[in-house]
Amino acid sequence: MPGPATTLLIEGSFEELAEELAQYLDHVRKPGGATSSTPTTGGEEGSTTIHGEVTRLLEGNQKDDVLKKLVTAKFIQTYNLLIHLIRQSPNVNIFLPRICQSLSNPITTSPVNGPAMALTALTTIFNILQSDNDVRFHVFLAIISVVKSHGLYEVLKPQLKNLDRWIIEWDSDEEEQQKMFLEIAMAADDAGEAEESYHYLLRALRTIPPSESSSPQARKLSLRALRTALLHPSHFDFSDLTPLDAMRGLQRTDPIWFELLEIFNGKNLDDYEDFREEHDSEESEDSSSDDTSSSDKEHSGSWLEKNGLDDGILTRKIRLLTLTSLAASSGSRSLPYASIARALSVPQDDVEMWVIDVIRAGLVEGKLSQSNQTFLIHRATHRLFGEKQWREVASRLDVWRGSLTNVLRVLREERESSRKEMMINGGGGGRGGLGMGGLDGSEGRMMNGGGGNRRGGGGEGRGGGAGRDMGMDGTTGFE
Repeated sequence: MPGPATTLLIEGSFEELAEELAQYLDHVRKPGGATSSTPTTGGEEGSTTIHGEVTRLLEGNQKDDVLKKLVTAKFIQTYNLLIHLIRQSPNVNIFLPRICQSLSNPITTSPVNGPAMALTALTTIFNILQSDNDVRFHVFLAIISVVKSHGLYEVLKPQLKNLDRWIIEWDSDEEEQQKMFLEIAMAADDAGEAEESYHYLLRALRTIPPSESSSPQARKLSLRALRTALLHPSHFDFSDLTPLDAMRGLQRTDPIWFELLEIFNGKNLDDYEDFREEHDSEESEDSSSDDTSSSDKEHSGSWLEKNGLDDGILTRKIRLLTLTSLAASSGSRSLPYASIARALSVPQDDVEMWVIDVIRAGLVEGKLSQSNQTFLIHRATHRLFGEKQWREVASRLDVWRGSLTNVLRVLREERESSRKEMMINGGGGGRGGLGMGGLDGSEGRMMNGGGGNRRGGGGEGRGGGAGRDMGMDGTTGFE
């Protein structure tokens, strides 16, 4: 269903409005107020004003040519009038992208208010178009461009909740979606919104089909996403990267990067240190064997440094992930300080600091017992959930099932014991007296009905006979 239209209140015919706009453009273009004229090739002086050219085109009813002339004038202050004129053309989709391109460029006449004016004009264009008009896609890209150029991401962010609906309405293909997601990711990154930037970078990666998973573009985006995830201080879950076809393509194109991804996805500190030592040694061998100057060798650096990675950030992150795995795999739900210190390769005095950090990161919940020098685990996150974890779930379910079986057995035993106790104390007399009271007649009811009531359940009337039988067969029927 088309969305609500945006109404522009403009009065006048196309010809009148076009001439008025052309005159106004001529006025603001001239430096001192006089319209500039240049001689023609024939020696005659001919006007080169926009108004003169527009008038000539209008005489030939060339409305599209008129619009081409007005659009190329790049005058933002009259955008409402210009948009109104464009809407009257049968070729609206030809001119709107051009005016959007003009609005995307910096407005030198108004460096302070220019971005806001451009966004206002672009928003007007976006809203006057039908919701399923694919030109909206190009208008939105222009809006993102202005936002990115002037650091106005906070203006764009509230509108992104509509993005999925717009993609469906515009019927955007994977290439268009990828372009849009990357533009948003760059705008968010420039604004310091690291989480938002990473989110849209992942969405761009998901648009890459399996057949192009090893393409240069897929490799570039995969390395960018992996580097962002590794260096982000609060990103610990790498399971959002491993299933992506483009990321799996790194196994063929960049096996070292893929190995690093596997370490942070499910391995521990020891594996990371082995990786670092192995590739640092390879770098040193390569640099010593190359015919390079001594200054080049001094600045060669490690593999991590060459690829823009910070070893300090990575080491801290892998320690927190190692502690997470240690807590999740603990069968006793408690970890001695000594075990934590050994796994993290840190002094035992620093254990509490690392435990506090892993709790703050939301990876583990628990409390420290300084008196016992242990960390009591309440909840821990599994970094990987594979066959081993499913076995652990099955084992815990078996334990719970055994516990429930024991509870049911105890309940049955208690119920049976209670029933027997009631029968011994006369509680079963009511059931036995169903037939006996009727056979004994009124005498039985009168003589023994009270006995049934006295012992708590012989029953009124018919229960009296059973009360008498209990008194005859045992010594506890009456007292």
